[in-house]
Amino acid sequence: MSKIELQELTKKYRLKLALDSVSLTLEKGHIYGLLGRNGAGKTTLCSLIANRDFPTSGKVLLDGEKLKENDALLKKVYCMGAEDLLPNYMRVRDVIASMKYFYLKSAANYALSLCDQFRLDPKKRLSQLSTGYRTIAKVIFAMSSGADFIFLDEPTLGLDANHRELLYKLILERFEETGAAFVISTHLIDECAGLFERCFVLREGKLIADEDSDTLRRSAYAVEGKTEAVDAYCQGREVLSRSAVGTLCSACVKGEPDDAIPAGLEISQPGLQQLLIALTGGEG
Repeated sequence: MSKIELQELTKKYRLKLALDSVSLTLEKGHIYGLLGRNGAGKTTLCSLIANRDFPTSGKVLLDGEKLKENDALLKKVYCMGAEDLLPNYMRVRDVIASMKYFYLKSAANYALSLCDQFRLDPKKRLSQLSTGYRTIAKVIFAMSSGADFIFLDEPTLGLDANHRELLYKLILERFEETGAAFVISTHLIDECAGLFERCFVLREGKLIADEDSDTLRRSAYAVEGKTEAVDAYCQGREVLSRSAVGTLCSACVKGEPDDAIPAGLEISQPGLQQLLIALTGGEG
């Protein structure tokens, strides 16, 4: 199975350490969530894989070969970023037509069918598109590229609920059809949680979680009740986050709950987004 390996990947910008010795593996045939707060290093990681920037140290390998400045291998990777890299004067249909010169397995007819489904006029110039439709256009270019590894950085930016639902449906269909690896970075975590088979969580440039999604969800639990009772229960336990409103308190606790829960307390399984907030530094 084709795979991308990041080996001790580090990136420094003057005094800022954007990525700190990150090692992980991405395989075809899986959908991954790349999660973290703003500034955690997600976009930097994607830029290094796409050769838009270069690491201070460490390697990015595709099937054992260095991806850096390797044109043949880079054709197997498509990174959709939040930034606009294409000239604004280009029409959507012209971008679609030119994809074949960069990605040998690009599918123009499929791209045009996506335009129909999203009701995007392919004759429009990129400069004429709203924020939401700029995102849709970039998603269409990525999904029709034919790449083995498709990175989608904030693919829901500016999309309404109907377009987001359509996007999730199309990602699953394309994944089942091609077996390409999808790596999705988004802040709408609970909406996308059902897509993720495995999650990578970055915090201040460090990889703090590399887990199967179900395993990650079971790694902590929420306890709620009166503040005194919650605080007493949390004594001696690893508390990831805690919030209190009036006399009520909620805490996210690492591990699995005890069989016997004190009266007056409620135990629940946190959503993936709630768990991410706890893992990456509370509710800020």
